[in-house]
Amino acid sequence: MIISFFRIIAIVCVTIFFSIIALVGALIQKDLRIYYWVTRTWSKILLRMSGVSLAVTGTKTLPQDGACVFVANHASMFDILAVLAGIPGRVNLVLKKELARVPIWGWALLAGPYIVIDRSNARKAMESLSVAERRIRSGASVLLFPEGTRSHDGKMQPFKRGAFALAARSGSPIVPVTINGSFRILPKGTFHIHPGHIELIINSPIFQGNMTEPQLRMHVEEVVKKYYKEQV
Repeated sequence: MIISFFRIIAIVCVTIFFSIIALVGALIQKDLRIYYWVTRTWSKILLRMSGVSLAVTGTKTLPQDGACVFVANHASMFDILAVLAGIPGRVNLVLKKELARVPIWGWALLAGPYIVIDRSNARKAMESLSVAERRIRSGASVLLFPEGTRSHDGKMQPFKRGAFALAARSGSPIVPVTINGSFRILPKGTFHIHPGHIELIINSPIFQGNMTEPQLRMHVEEVVKKYYKEQV
C-alpha cells in the first residue's frame, strides 16, 4: 500500500507536468503534433512507472487509408494508457464528461482533439457523436469503449449502440480491440496499483456491408469477446 501511495503521487506529478505541455501544444500548434506526442509519451511513462508491460498484436491489419472507429472493452483506467501507447497514428478518444472535471488533466483533455460525451443527456450525447463523425470525415480515427463504463467484476458487459451508430453514419470500418490484463492492475473503485501485463489485440477491420446496426454490434462484440480473458 505504501508503494502504491508513492506511485500514485508520482503519477499525479507526471500527469500534471505533461498536461501543461499538452495545453501549451494545443494552443500554439493547430495540427496538434505536440499534443499527440505528449499523450503517447505520457502513457508509456505511466505504464513503466506502474510496473506494467504492454504487448500489442495486429497493427498490420489496420487500414492504410482513411479513418476508422476503434471499439475496445473497458475494465480499468489503464485501458486509456494502453490504447494511447499501443495504437499507432492519431486516435481521438471519446471520454465521459466526468474525466474533464479533473483539474489540469481534464483541461488538457478539453483543449485537445478528444471528444467528451455526456452519457446522462441523450441530446448532448448525440451532439458528441456528430463531432466524432466530423473528425472521422476529416481523416482522424476515433476510439470508444462501447460498454459505457468500466467492468465491476472483470467480465465484459454488453455493448451499447453509440459506436455502431457512428460507424454507420460515417461509413467507416470498425476495428475491434481486445484488452486483457488491465482489470487486475487497477480494478474499478480502488487506487491500489498492481504491476502486471496488458495485452492489446487489434483485430481486422469490419465493414457494415449488408448488416443492420444491431447485427454489426453483435458481430463486433463477439470478436472482442472471442479473444477476451475474463479477469475475475
